[in-house]
Amino acid sequence: MAGTARHDREMATNAKRQLAACSDPVERLRLQCLARGSSGIKGLGRLFRIMDDDNNRTLDMKEFLKGLNDYGVLMEKDEAIGLFQQFDRDGSGQIDFDEFLITLRPPMSSARKEVIMEAFRKLDRTGDGVITIEDLQGVYNAKHHPKYQNGEWTEEQVFRKFLDSFDSPYDKDGKVTKEEFMNYYAGVSASIDSDIYFIIMMKNAWKLN
Repeated sequence: MAGTARHDREMATNAKRQLAACSDPVERLRLQCLARGSSGIKGLGRLFRIMDDDNNRTLDMKEFLKGLNDYGVLMEKDEAIGLFQQFDRDGSGQIDFDEFLITLRPPMSSARKEVIMEAFRKLDRTGDGVITIEDLQGVYNAKHHPKYQNGEWTEEQVFRKFLDSFDSPYDKDGKVTKEEFMNYYAGVSASIDSDIYFIIMMKNAWKLN
């Protein structure tokens, strides 16, 4: 996945450049996340999930503002309130954060979503909707990793590091959900203009048919 690091850097640079000229609050938040690389949107999602104390998958205004602040999003308070109201379509004072993350994700063609899901299904060998170390054992060969070869890491550590790359920097639990995998690749996808190139990259990276 070495190409991904390069795309990450390009995407972060582009996002920072576009941010200067952007006035739409949703787009500004999206660009601030993308400026952190592929896992930016996923990181914000994970932070909101941690803050969702009652596990009802919704956020009120106070939680929303605190989440943006904790994540270091630069936004005036009135702009953030306006953003919340934009997502709170029914005026209930709560926003559904799955819906929020889907809106925040850079748009992707159905062909891209399909190849991302194909990779996810290949990695999720147990078919339970979550990728774990156990799933990776038959799919991802840790023995090619330079740190495994020089004895620095065990196979388990290589797998864990691999899963951590899809995880949020704030809460690494060694599990990757379908949503996190999709959020991660939505970030990667944002830096690749051509559908064909993105699909070839995914097929090569995951040895898909």
